[in-house]
Amino acid sequence: MSVTVETPLQAGPLLKEKKQGELKSLHKLKAGNRHSDFEARTLTLKITELIDIKNIQEHARTVQPFKASKHQPLISGSVSKEAAIATHAALHIDLTPEKEKKIREMYDRLDADNDGSIDIRDLTQALSSQTPHIPAAMAPKLLAKMKREDSDRVTYADFTNYVIAHEARLAEVFDQIDSNRDGEVDVSEIKSYCKEMGVNLDDHKALSIVKKMDQSGSSSVNLNEFQDFMLLYPSTDMREMVDFWRHNLIIDIGEDGQVPEDFTPQELQSGVWWRHLVAGGVAGAMSRTCTAPFDRIKVYLQVNSTKTNKLGVVSCVHLLHAEGGLKSFWRGNGINVIKIAPESAMKFMSYDQIKRWIQEYKGGAELTTYERLFAGSSAGAISQTAIYPMEVMKTRLALRRTGQLDRGMIHFAHKMYDKEGIRCFYKGYLPNLLGIIPYAGIDLTVYETLKSCYTKYYTEHTEPGVLALLACGTCSSTCGQLASYPLALVRTRLQARAISPKNSTQPDTMIGQFKHILQNEGFTGLYRGITPNFMKVIPAVSISYVVYEKVRKQLGATMS
Repeated sequence: MSVTVETPLQAGPLLKEKKQGELKSLHKLKAGNRHSDFEARTLTLKITELIDIKNIQEHARTVQPFKASKHQPLISGSVSKEAAIATHAALHIDLTPEKEKKIREMYDRLDADNDGSIDIRDLTQALSSQTPHIPAAMAPKLLAKMKREDSDRVTYADFTNYVIAHEARLAEVFDQIDSNRDGEVDVSEIKSYCKEMGVNLDDHKALSIVKKMDQSGSSSVNLNEFQDFMLLYPSTDMREMVDFWRHNLIIDIGEDGQVPEDFTPQELQSGVWWRHLVAGGVAGAMSRTCTAPFDRIKVYLQVNSTKTNKLGVVSCVHLLHAEGGLKSFWRGNGINVIKIAPESAMKFMSYDQIKRWIQEYKGGAELTTYERLFAGSSAGAISQTAIYPMEVMKTRLALRRTGQLDRGMIHFAHKMYDKEGIRCFYKGYLPNLLGIIPYAGIDLTVYETLKSCYTKYYTEHTEPGVLALLACGTCSSTCGQLASYPLALVRTRLQARAISPKNSTQPDTMIGQFKHILQNEGFTGLYRGITPNFMKVIPAVSISYVVYEKVRKQLGATMS
Protein backbone atom coordinates (compact mmCIF):
# COMPACT_ATOMS: atom_id res chain seq x y z
CA MET A 1 0.00 0.00 0.00
CA SER A 2 1.14 3.63 -0.55
CA VAL A 3 1.49 6.58 1.77
CA THR A 4 0.18 10.05 1.06
CA VAL A 5 2.93 12.32 2.43
CA GLU A 6 2.78 16.07 2.96
CA THR A 7 6.40 17.11 2.26
CA PRO A 8 7.34 20.66 3.42
CA LEU A 9 9.68 22.77 1.32
CA GLN A 10 12.04 23.20 4.18
CA ALA A 11 12.61 21.67 7.59
CA GLY A 12 13.06 23.40 10.90
CA PRO A 13 10.85 26.19 12.36
CA LEU A 14 8.46 26.14 9.40
CA LEU A 15 7.80 22.44 9.92
CA LYS A 16 7.24 22.90 13.64
CA GLU A 17 4.88 25.82 13.05
CA LYS A 18 2.84 23.85 10.48
CA LYS A 19 2.53 20.80 12.75
CA GLN A 20 1.38 22.94 15.70
CA GLY A 21 -1.23 24.58 13.49
CA GLU A 22 -2.60 21.22 12.38
CA LEU A 23 -2.71 19.96 15.96
CA LYS A 24 -4.93 22.92 16.80
CA SER A 25 -7.16 22.02 13.86
CA LEU A 26 -7.44 18.44 15.10
CA HIS A 27 -8.52 19.61 18.58
CA LYS A 28 -11.22 21.69 16.93
CA LEU A 29 -12.42 18.67 15.00
CA LYS A 30 -12.73 16.62 18.18
CA ALA A 31 -14.48 19.36 20.11
CA GLY A 32 -16.85 20.61 17.44
CA ASN A 33 -17.45 17.38 15.52
CA ARG A 34 -18.44 19.54 12.53
CA HIS A 35 -16.33 17.74 10.00
CA SER A 36 -16.56 14.29 8.58
CA ASP A 37 -14.61 11.29 9.83
CA PHE A 38 -12.74 11.43 6.53
CA GLU A 39 -11.33 14.91 7.28
CA ALA A 40 -10.34 13.91 10.81
CA ARG A 41 -8.57 10.77 9.67
CA THR A 42 -6.76 12.59 6.85
CA LEU A 43 -5.59 15.33 9.19
CA THR A 44 -4.40 12.81 11.79
CA LEU A 45 -2.44 10.94 9.16
CA LYS A 46 -0.84 14.15 7.95
CA ILE A 47 0.35 15.00 11.47
CA THR A 48 1.84 11.57 12.13
CA GLU A 49 3.45 11.31 8.70
CA LEU A 50 5.17 14.77 8.45
CA ILE A 51 8.87 14.10 7.98
CA ASP A 52 12.05 16.07 7.67
CA ILE A 53 13.18 16.52 4.07
CA LYS A 54 16.68 15.45 5.05
CA ASN A 55 15.41 11.96 6.01
CA ILE A 56 13.28 11.43 2.92
CA GLN A 57 15.57 8.66 1.62
CA GLU A 58 15.08 6.59 4.75
CA HIS A 59 11.29 7.00 4.62
CA ALA A 60 11.16 6.16 0.89
CA ARG A 61 12.19 2.58 1.63
CA THR A 62 8.78 1.93 3.26
CA VAL A 63 6.77 3.47 0.42
CA GLN A 64 5.17 1.16 -2.16
CA PRO A 65 3.67 2.27 -5.48
CA PHE A 66 -0.12 2.63 -5.80
CA LYS A 67 -1.83 -0.53 -6.94
CA ALA A 68 -5.41 -1.54 -7.62
CA SER A 69 -7.22 -3.83 -5.21
CA LYS A 70 -10.65 -5.36 -4.97
CA HIS A 71 -11.56 -3.14 -2.03
CA GLN A 72 -10.13 0.38 -2.34
CA PRO A 73 -9.19 1.79 1.08
CA LEU A 74 -10.39 5.24 2.10
CA ILE A 75 -6.83 6.43 2.67
CA SER A 76 -4.00 4.88 0.70
CA GLY A 77 -1.04 4.43 2.99
CA SER A 78 1.16 1.92 4.74
CA VAL A 79 -1.08 2.04 7.80
CA SER A 80 -1.79 -1.24 9.59
CA LYS A 81 -5.19 -2.30 10.88
CA GLU A 82 -3.98 -1.60 14.42
CA ALA A 83 -2.84 1.94 13.50
CA ALA A 84 -6.13 2.68 11.74
CA ILE A 85 -8.18 1.49 14.71
CA ALA A 86 -6.01 3.46 17.11
CA THR A 87 -6.51 6.60 15.02
CA HIS A 88 -10.30 6.13 14.93
CA ALA A 89 -10.45 5.36 18.65
CA ALA A 90 -8.56 8.56 19.43
CA LEU A 91 -11.48 10.54 18.02
CA HIS A 92 -13.80 9.09 20.69
CA ILE A 93 -12.17 10.63 23.73
CA ASP A 94 -15.20 9.85 25.92
CA LEU A 95 -14.74 6.06 25.69
CA THR A 96 -13.38 4.23 28.71
CA PRO A 97 -10.62 1.66 28.14
CA GLU A 98 -13.06 -1.14 29.05
CA LYS A 99 -15.64 0.11 26.59
CA GLU A 100 -13.04 0.55 23.88
CA LYS A 101 -11.79 -3.01 24.46
CA LYS A 102 -15.32 -4.40 24.25
CA ILE A 103 -16.04 -2.59 20.97
CA ARG A 104 -12.72 -3.73 19.55
CA GLU A 105 -13.47 -7.38 20.42
CA MET A 106 -16.90 -7.17 18.77
CA TYR A 107 -15.41 -5.52 15.69
CA ASP A 108 -12.78 -8.24 15.35
CA ARG A 109 -15.44 -10.96 15.62
CA LEU A 110 -17.51 -9.34 12.87
CA ASP A 111 -14.48 -8.74 10.62
CA ALA A 112 -14.38 -12.37 9.50
CA ASP A 113 -11.71 -11.95 6.80
CA ASN A 114 -9.60 -9.66 9.04
CA ASP A 115 -9.15 -7.03 6.33
CA GLY A 116 -9.80 -4.07 8.62
CA SER A 117 -13.41 -3.44 7.57
CA ILE A 118 -16.78 -5.20 7.66
CA ASP A 119 -18.78 -5.97 4.52
CA ILE A 120 -22.06 -7.81 3.84
CA ARG A 121 -20.31 -11.19 3.74
CA ASP A 122 -18.72 -10.62 7.14
CA LEU A 123 -22.06 -9.62 8.67
CA THR A 124 -23.99 -12.51 7.15
CA GLN A 125 -21.42 -15.02 8.36
CA ALA A 126 -21.29 -13.49 11.85
CA LEU A 127 -25.07 -13.44 12.28
CA SER A 128 -25.30 -17.09 11.20
CA SER A 129 -22.54 -18.39 13.45
CA GLN A 130 -22.39 -16.02 16.43
CA THR A 131 -25.88 -14.57 16.91
CA PRO A 132 -28.40 -17.17 15.68
CA HIS A 133 -31.23 -15.35 17.50
CA ILE A 134 -30.92 -12.61 14.85
CA PRO A 135 -31.69 -13.94 11.33
CA ALA A 136 -28.87 -13.66 8.81
CA ALA A 137 -31.45 -12.08 6.47
CA MET A 138 -31.14 -8.94 8.63
CA ALA A 139 -27.52 -8.40 7.47
CA PRO A 140 -28.34 -5.91 4.64
CA LYS A 141 -30.47 -3.78 6.96
CA LEU A 142 -27.81 -3.91 9.68
CA LEU A 143 -25.07 -2.94 7.21
CA ALA A 144 -27.14 0.05 6.05
CA LYS A 145 -27.45 1.21 9.67
CA MET A 146 -23.69 0.92 10.33
CA LYS A 147 -22.04 2.24 7.17
CA ARG A 148 -21.84 5.73 5.69
CA GLU A 149 -24.01 6.51 2.67
CA ASP A 150 -21.02 6.75 0.31
CA SER A 151 -19.54 3.36 1.24
CA ASP A 152 -20.46 -0.31 1.14
CA ARG A 153 -18.19 -1.25 4.05
CA VAL A 154 -18.05 -0.49 7.77
CA THR A 155 -14.88 0.97 9.25
CA TYR A 156 -13.95 0.82 12.91
CA ALA A 157 -15.08 4.44 13.34
CA ASP A 158 -18.44 3.63 11.70
CA PHE A 159 -18.91 0.64 13.99
CA THR A 160 -17.98 2.63 17.10
CA ASN A 161 -20.46 5.35 16.17
CA TYR A 162 -23.17 2.71 15.60
CA VAL A 163 -22.52 0.98 18.94
CA ILE A 164 -22.57 4.22 20.92
CA ALA A 165 -25.73 5.53 19.25
CA HIS A 166 -27.57 2.18 19.25
CA GLU A 167 -26.79 1.46 22.90
CA ALA A 168 -28.09 4.91 23.83
CA ARG A 169 -31.37 4.22 22.03
CA LEU A 170 -31.60 0.73 23.56
CA ALA A 171 -31.14 2.30 27.01
CA GLU A 172 -34.21 4.47 26.32
CA VAL A 173 -36.20 1.40 25.28
CA PHE A 174 -35.03 -0.46 28.40
CA ASP A 175 -36.27 2.40 30.58
CA GLN A 176 -39.69 2.17 28.93
CA ILE A 177 -39.93 -1.56 29.66
CA ASP A 178 -38.53 -1.26 33.21
CA SER A 179 -41.76 0.09 34.70
CA ASN A 180 -40.68 -0.14 38.38
CA ARG A 181 -37.29 1.51 37.68
CA ASP A 182 -35.26 -1.13 39.56
CA GLY A 183 -32.74 -1.60 36.73
CA GLU A 184 -34.02 -5.11 35.94
CA VAL A 185 -36.65 -6.29 33.45
CA ASP A 186 -38.56 -9.40 34.54
CA VAL A 187 -41.25 -11.64 33.05
CA SER A 188 -44.17 -9.48 34.22
CA GLU A 189 -42.66 -6.33 32.69
CA ILE A 190 -42.02 -8.09 29.37
CA LYS A 191 -45.64 -9.32 29.34
CA SER A 192 -46.99 -5.90 30.25
CA TYR A 193 -45.02 -4.05 27.61
CA CYS A 194 -45.77 -6.57 24.87
CA LYS A 195 -49.46 -6.28 25.74
CA GLU A 196 -49.22 -2.51 25.25
CA MET A 197 -47.76 -3.22 21.80
CA GLY A 198 -50.74 -5.46 20.95
CA VAL A 199 -49.05 -8.84 21.56
CA ASN A 200 -50.41 -10.94 24.43
CA LEU A 201 -47.91 -13.40 25.90
CA ASP A 202 -48.43 -16.04 28.57
CA ASP A 203 -45.86 -16.58 31.35
CA HIS A 204 -44.15 -19.40 29.46
CA LYS A 205 -43.51 -17.31 26.36
CA ALA A 206 -42.39 -14.24 28.33
CA LEU A 207 -40.05 -16.42 30.40
CA SER A 208 -38.62 -17.85 27.17
CA ILE A 209 -37.70 -14.33 26.02
CA VAL A 210 -36.14 -13.43 29.38
CA LYS A 211 -34.10 -16.66 29.51
CA LYS A 212 -32.56 -15.96 26.11
CA MET A 213 -31.41 -12.49 27.20
CA ASP A 214 -30.42 -13.40 30.76
CA GLN A 215 -26.69 -14.18 31.04
CA SER A 216 -26.44 -14.40 34.84
CA GLY A 217 -29.28 -16.84 35.59
CA SER A 218 -31.15 -14.26 37.67
CA SER A 219 -34.47 -14.70 35.77
CA SER A 220 -34.35 -11.02 34.92
CA VAL A 221 -32.47 -8.85 32.45
CA ASN A 222 -30.31 -5.84 33.27
CA LEU A 223 -29.37 -3.03 30.87
CA ASN A 224 -26.06 -4.55 29.79
CA GLU A 225 -27.67 -7.93 29.00
CA PHE A 226 -30.45 -6.21 27.07
CA GLN A 227 -27.97 -4.14 25.05
CA ASP A 228 -25.72 -7.13 24.33
CA PHE A 229 -28.66 -9.22 23.11
CA MET A 230 -30.20 -6.52 20.90
CA LEU A 231 -27.06 -4.70 19.72
CA LEU A 232 -27.01 -6.26 16.25
CA TYR A 233 -30.77 -5.97 15.74
CA PRO A 234 -30.94 -2.96 13.39
CA SER A 235 -33.94 -1.21 14.93
CA THR A 236 -35.04 0.31 18.21
CA ASP A 237 -38.66 0.71 17.22
CA MET A 238 -40.53 -1.08 20.00
CA ARG A 239 -43.26 -2.44 17.73
CA GLU A 240 -40.64 -4.03 15.49
CA MET A 241 -38.69 -5.37 18.46
CA VAL A 242 -41.76 -7.01 20.02
CA ASP A 243 -42.61 -8.62 16.67
CA PHE A 244 -38.99 -9.81 16.44
CA TRP A 245 -39.17 -11.41 19.90
CA ARG A 246 -42.48 -13.05 19.10
CA HIS A 247 -41.66 -14.45 15.66
CA ASN A 248 -38.03 -15.42 16.22
CA LEU A 249 -37.99 -16.42 19.89
CA ILE A 250 -41.44 -18.05 20.24
CA ILE A 251 -42.97 -19.15 16.93
CA ASP A 252 -40.35 -21.49 15.48
CA ILE A 253 -40.01 -23.11 12.07
CA GLY A 254 -40.76 -26.82 12.30
CA GLU A 255 -43.89 -26.62 14.40
CA ASP A 256 -46.58 -28.93 13.08
CA GLY A 257 -49.04 -27.45 10.63
CA GLN A 258 -51.95 -28.79 12.68
CA VAL A 259 -51.40 -25.88 15.09
CA PRO A 260 -51.72 -22.70 12.99
CA GLU A 261 -49.55 -19.64 13.53
CA ASP A 262 -50.87 -16.83 15.72
CA PHE A 263 -51.35 -13.37 14.24
CA THR A 264 -51.72 -10.13 16.16
CA PRO A 265 -54.67 -7.76 15.55
CA GLN A 266 -52.27 -5.40 13.77
CA GLU A 267 -51.10 -8.18 11.45
CA LEU A 268 -54.69 -9.16 10.73
CA GLN A 269 -55.59 -5.57 9.83
CA SER A 270 -52.47 -4.98 7.73
CA GLY A 271 -52.99 -8.12 5.65
CA VAL A 272 -49.75 -9.83 6.74
CA TRP A 273 -51.72 -12.96 7.67
CA TRP A 274 -52.86 -13.79 4.15
CA ARG A 275 -49.32 -13.39 2.81
CA HIS A 276 -48.09 -15.98 5.31
CA LEU A 277 -50.98 -18.29 4.39
CA VAL A 278 -50.26 -17.93 0.68
CA ALA A 279 -46.56 -18.58 1.27
CA GLY A 280 -47.46 -21.67 3.30
CA GLY A 281 -49.86 -22.85 0.58
CA VAL A 282 -47.28 -22.49 -2.19
CA ALA A 283 -44.66 -24.21 -0.03
CA GLY A 284 -47.07 -27.06 0.70
CA ALA A 285 -47.98 -27.47 -2.97
CA MET A 286 -44.33 -27.59 -4.01
CA SER A 287 -43.41 -29.99 -1.20
CA ARG A 288 -46.31 -32.36 -1.92
CA THR A 289 -45.60 -32.36 -5.64
CA CYS A 290 -41.89 -33.10 -5.20
CA THR A 291 -42.55 -35.93 -2.74
CA ALA A 292 -45.71 -37.33 -4.44
CA PRO A 293 -43.97 -40.55 -5.61
CA PHE A 294 -43.18 -41.44 -1.98
CA ASP A 295 -46.79 -40.81 -1.05
CA ARG A 296 -48.19 -43.03 -3.81
CA ILE A 297 -45.78 -45.86 -2.92
CA LYS A 298 -46.87 -45.56 0.73
CA VAL A 299 -50.58 -45.80 -0.13
CA TYR A 300 -49.99 -48.78 -2.43
CA LEU A 301 -48.03 -50.64 0.26
CA GLN A 302 -50.62 -49.83 2.96
CA VAL A 303 -53.40 -51.40 0.89
CA ASN A 304 -51.67 -54.24 -0.98
CA SER A 305 -48.75 -55.38 1.17
CA THR A 306 -49.59 -58.13 3.65
CA LYS A 307 -47.82 -60.94 5.51
CA THR A 308 -48.47 -63.33 2.63
CA ASN A 309 -47.89 -60.77 -0.10
CA LYS A 310 -44.80 -58.93 1.07
CA LEU A 311 -43.87 -55.91 -1.03
CA GLY A 312 -40.90 -53.64 -0.58
CA VAL A 313 -40.21 -50.14 -1.87
CA VAL A 314 -38.13 -51.36 -4.83
CA SER A 315 -40.61 -54.02 -5.95
CA CYS A 316 -43.44 -51.51 -5.61
CA VAL A 317 -41.58 -49.01 -7.81
CA HIS A 318 -41.19 -51.68 -10.51
CA LEU A 319 -44.89 -52.60 -10.35
CA LEU A 320 -46.15 -49.02 -10.55
CA HIS A 321 -43.75 -48.10 -13.36
CA ALA A 322 -44.70 -51.20 -15.38
CA GLU A 323 -48.42 -50.43 -14.98
CA GLY A 324 -48.48 -46.73 -15.81
CA GLY A 325 -45.01 -45.39 -16.52
CA LEU A 326 -43.25 -42.49 -14.82
CA LYS A 327 -46.35 -40.25 -14.73
CA SER A 328 -48.21 -42.81 -12.66
CA PHE A 329 -46.14 -41.88 -9.59
CA TRP A 330 -48.03 -38.56 -9.41
CA ARG A 331 -51.55 -40.04 -9.41
CA GLY A 332 -53.68 -38.37 -6.77
CA ASN A 333 -51.29 -35.44 -6.37
CA GLY A 334 -53.58 -32.98 -8.19
CA ILE A 335 -56.39 -33.18 -5.65
CA ASN A 336 -53.81 -33.36 -2.83
CA VAL A 337 -52.58 -29.91 -3.91
CA ILE A 338 -56.07 -28.50 -4.59
CA LYS A 339 -57.24 -29.25 -1.06
CA ILE A 340 -54.47 -27.11 0.51
CA ALA A 341 -56.31 -23.80 0.04
CA PRO A 342 -59.70 -24.73 1.58
CA GLU A 343 -58.03 -26.74 4.34
CA SER A 344 -55.68 -23.88 5.33
CA ALA A 345 -58.43 -21.24 5.20
CA MET A 346 -60.86 -23.36 7.24
CA LYS A 347 -58.17 -24.23 9.78
CA PHE A 348 -57.10 -20.59 10.19
CA MET A 349 -60.64 -19.26 10.68
CA SER A 350 -61.58 -22.06 13.09
CA TYR A 351 -58.40 -21.67 15.11
CA ASP A 352 -58.93 -17.91 15.48
CA GLN A 353 -62.54 -18.37 16.61
CA ILE A 354 -61.73 -21.15 19.10
CA LYS A 355 -58.95 -19.00 20.57
CA ARG A 356 -61.44 -16.16 21.07
CA TRP A 357 -63.87 -18.47 22.88
CA ILE A 358 -61.15 -19.76 25.21
CA GLN A 359 -59.90 -16.23 25.94
CA GLU A 360 -63.45 -15.03 26.66
CA TYR A 361 -63.91 -17.96 29.04
CA LYS A 362 -60.61 -17.10 30.81
CA GLY A 363 -61.39 -13.39 31.01
CA GLY A 364 -59.00 -12.29 28.28
CA ALA A 365 -55.90 -14.16 29.48
CA GLU A 366 -53.45 -15.52 26.92
CA LEU A 367 -53.64 -19.20 25.93
CA THR A 368 -51.27 -21.72 27.51
CA THR A 369 -49.37 -24.24 25.38
CA TYR A 370 -51.93 -26.98 26.07
CA GLU A 371 -54.87 -24.67 25.32
CA ARG A 372 -53.21 -23.65 22.10
CA LEU A 373 -52.68 -27.32 21.24
CA PHE A 374 -56.37 -27.98 21.95
CA ALA A 375 -57.43 -25.04 19.76
CA GLY A 376 -55.13 -26.15 16.94
CA SER A 377 -56.27 -29.77 17.09
CA SER A 378 -59.93 -28.70 17.12
CA ALA A 379 -59.32 -26.44 14.14
CA GLY A 380 -57.61 -29.34 12.38
CA ALA A 381 -60.60 -31.59 13.08
CA ILE A 382 -63.03 -28.98 11.69
CA SER A 383 -61.00 -28.42 8.53
CA GLN A 384 -60.54 -32.17 8.01
CA THR A 385 -64.30 -32.70 8.32
CA ALA A 386 -64.90 -30.09 5.62
CA ILE A 387 -62.38 -31.42 3.10
CA TYR A 388 -62.42 -35.14 3.99
CA PRO A 389 -64.22 -36.20 0.78
CA MET A 390 -61.19 -34.85 -1.11
CA GLU A 391 -58.97 -36.99 1.14
CA VAL A 392 -60.91 -40.12 0.13
CA MET A 393 -60.72 -39.06 -3.52
CA LYS A 394 -56.93 -38.71 -3.21
CA THR A 395 -56.58 -42.29 -1.97
CA ARG A 396 -58.89 -43.69 -4.65
CA LEU A 397 -57.05 -41.76 -7.40
CA ALA A 398 -53.66 -42.91 -6.10
CA LEU A 399 -54.84 -46.54 -6.39
CA ARG A 400 -56.63 -46.24 -9.74
CA ARG A 401 -55.42 -48.06 -12.82
CA THR A 402 -54.63 -46.59 -16.23
CA GLY A 403 -57.77 -45.47 -18.08
CA GLN A 404 -60.04 -45.06 -15.04
CA LEU A 405 -59.90 -41.24 -15.16
CA ASP A 406 -60.48 -40.74 -18.86
CA ARG A 407 -63.65 -38.66 -18.32
CA GLY A 408 -62.25 -36.42 -15.59
CA MET A 409 -62.28 -36.13 -11.82
CA ILE A 410 -65.94 -35.05 -11.48
CA HIS A 411 -67.12 -38.10 -13.40
CA PHE A 412 -64.88 -40.26 -11.21
CA ALA A 413 -66.51 -38.82 -8.07
CA HIS A 414 -69.98 -39.24 -9.55
CA LYS A 415 -69.30 -42.93 -10.20
CA MET A 416 -68.25 -43.35 -6.56
CA TYR A 417 -71.51 -41.74 -5.42
CA ASP A 418 -73.69 -43.85 -7.73
CA LYS A 419 -72.06 -47.08 -6.65
CA GLU A 420 -71.56 -46.52 -2.88
CA GLY A 421 -73.67 -43.55 -1.86
CA ILE A 422 -72.69 -40.41 0.04
CA ARG A 423 -71.16 -42.41 2.92
CA CYS A 424 -68.25 -43.51 0.73
CA PHE A 425 -66.79 -39.99 0.97
CA TYR A 426 -66.38 -40.38 4.74
CA LYS A 427 -64.87 -43.88 4.89
CA GLY A 428 -62.10 -43.92 7.51
CA TYR A 429 -63.18 -40.58 8.97
CA LEU A 430 -62.99 -41.69 12.63
CA PRO A 431 -59.35 -42.95 12.63
CA ASN A 432 -58.38 -39.86 10.66
CA LEU A 433 -59.95 -37.63 13.30
CA LEU A 434 -58.36 -39.53 16.18
CA GLY A 435 -54.95 -39.34 14.50
CA ILE A 436 -54.84 -35.54 14.62
CA ILE A 437 -54.42 -35.23 18.40
CA PRO A 438 -51.45 -37.63 18.93
CA TYR A 439 -49.68 -36.33 15.84
CA ALA A 440 -49.98 -32.64 16.72
CA GLY A 441 -49.38 -33.18 20.45
CA ILE A 442 -46.34 -35.44 20.16
CA ASP A 443 -44.87 -33.37 17.32
CA LEU A 444 -45.10 -30.15 19.34
CA THR A 445 -43.89 -31.75 22.60
CA VAL A 446 -40.88 -33.49 21.04
CA TYR A 447 -39.96 -30.36 19.08
CA GLU A 448 -39.90 -28.17 22.21
CA THR A 449 -37.97 -30.85 24.16
CA LEU A 450 -35.28 -31.24 21.48
CA LYS A 451 -34.90 -27.48 21.16
CA SER A 452 -34.52 -27.14 24.93
CA CYS A 453 -31.89 -29.92 25.03
CA TYR A 454 -29.96 -28.23 22.22
CA THR A 455 -29.72 -24.89 24.05
CA LYS A 456 -28.66 -26.65 27.27
CA TYR A 457 -25.93 -28.67 25.53
CA TYR A 458 -24.65 -25.82 23.33
CA THR A 459 -24.56 -23.14 25.99
CA GLU A 460 -22.84 -20.65 23.70
CA HIS A 461 -26.05 -20.48 21.59
CA THR A 462 -29.13 -18.80 23.02
CA GLU A 463 -31.27 -20.16 20.17
CA PRO A 464 -30.75 -23.01 17.68
CA GLY A 465 -29.80 -22.05 14.14
CA VAL A 466 -31.87 -22.82 11.05
CA LEU A 467 -30.31 -26.27 10.48
CA ALA A 468 -30.82 -27.24 14.11
CA LEU A 469 -34.46 -26.11 13.97
CA LEU A 470 -35.02 -28.11 10.79
CA ALA A 471 -33.45 -31.16 12.45
CA CYS A 472 -35.69 -30.73 15.51
CA GLY A 473 -38.72 -30.34 13.23
CA THR A 474 -37.81 -33.45 11.26
CA CYS A 475 -37.33 -35.58 14.39
CA SER A 476 -40.54 -34.32 16.02
CA SER A 477 -42.53 -34.91 12.84
CA THR A 478 -41.13 -38.46 12.64
CA CYS A 479 -42.14 -39.17 16.25
CA GLY A 480 -45.62 -37.79 15.56
CA GLN A 481 -45.95 -40.07 12.55
CA LEU A 482 -44.85 -43.13 14.54
CA ALA A 483 -47.58 -42.46 17.09
CA SER A 484 -50.39 -41.83 14.60
CA TYR A 485 -49.34 -44.13 11.73
CA PRO A 486 -51.49 -47.16 12.73
CA LEU A 487 -54.55 -44.91 12.61
CA ALA A 488 -53.46 -43.60 9.19
CA LEU A 489 -53.03 -47.17 7.93
CA VAL A 490 -56.53 -48.19 9.06
CA ARG A 491 -57.97 -45.01 7.54
CA THR A 492 -56.38 -45.77 4.15
CA ARG A 493 -57.58 -49.39 4.16
CA LEU A 494 -61.13 -48.31 4.95
CA GLN A 495 -61.01 -45.68 2.19
CA ALA A 496 -59.78 -48.23 -0.37
CA ARG A 497 -61.78 -51.27 0.81
CA ALA A 498 -64.47 -50.97 -1.90
CA ILE A 499 -61.98 -50.95 -4.81
CA SER A 500 -59.50 -53.51 -3.47
CA PRO A 501 -60.54 -57.13 -4.08
CA LYS A 502 -58.05 -58.37 -1.47
CA ASN A 503 -59.58 -56.16 1.23
CA SER A 504 -63.26 -56.51 0.34
CA THR A 505 -63.74 -59.28 2.91
CA GLN A 506 -62.05 -57.31 5.68
CA PRO A 507 -64.05 -55.56 8.45
CA ASP A 508 -65.66 -52.20 7.61
CA THR A 509 -65.00 -50.61 11.01
CA MET A 510 -61.93 -49.10 12.69
CA ILE A 511 -61.87 -51.56 15.62
CA GLY A 512 -62.51 -54.47 13.28
CA GLN A 513 -59.58 -53.44 11.07
CA PHE A 514 -57.24 -53.22 14.09
CA LYS A 515 -58.24 -56.71 15.24
CA HIS A 516 -57.89 -58.14 11.74
CA ILE A 517 -54.40 -56.67 11.23
CA LEU A 518 -53.11 -57.78 14.64
CA GLN A 519 -54.48 -61.32 14.22
CA ASN A 520 -53.25 -61.87 10.66
CA GLU A 521 -50.12 -59.70 10.37
CA GLY A 522 -49.01 -59.00 13.92
CA PHE A 523 -47.96 -55.67 15.42
CA THR A 524 -45.63 -54.86 12.52
CA GLY A 525 -48.62 -55.00 10.19
CA LEU A 526 -49.76 -51.68 11.65
CA TYR A 527 -46.68 -50.05 10.08
CA ARG A 528 -46.98 -51.29 6.46
CA GLY A 529 -45.62 -48.63 4.10
CA ILE A 530 -43.91 -46.53 6.75
CA THR A 531 -40.50 -46.70 4.98
CA PRO A 532 -41.42 -44.36 2.07
CA ASN A 533 -43.18 -42.16 4.62
CA PHE A 534 -39.89 -41.71 6.48
CA MET A 535 -38.01 -41.23 3.21
CA LYS A 536 -40.10 -38.20 2.30
CA VAL A 537 -39.84 -36.40 5.67
CA ILE A 538 -36.45 -34.69 5.18
CA PRO A 539 -37.02 -33.53 1.58
CA ALA A 540 -40.57 -32.42 2.44
CA VAL A 541 -39.44 -30.32 5.43
CA SER A 542 -36.48 -28.84 3.52
CA ILE A 543 -38.49 -27.95 0.40
CA SER A 544 -41.31 -26.45 2.49
CA TYR A 545 -38.89 -24.25 4.44
CA VAL A 546 -36.95 -22.96 1.42
CA VAL A 547 -40.05 -22.28 -0.71
CA TYR A 548 -41.91 -20.68 2.21
CA GLU A 549 -39.04 -18.26 2.89
CA LYS A 550 -38.68 -17.33 -0.79
CA VAL A 551 -42.41 -16.74 -1.36
CA ARG A 552 -42.82 -14.89 1.94
CA LYS A 553 -40.08 -12.45 1.01
CA GLN A 554 -41.51 -11.95 -2.48
CA LEU A 555 -44.92 -11.12 -1.01
CA GLY A 556 -43.37 -8.70 1.48
CA ALA A 557 -44.49 -10.67 4.54
CA THR A 558 -41.42 -9.80 6.59
CA MET A 559 -40.62 -11.96 9.60
CA SER A 560 -39.34 -9.23 11.87
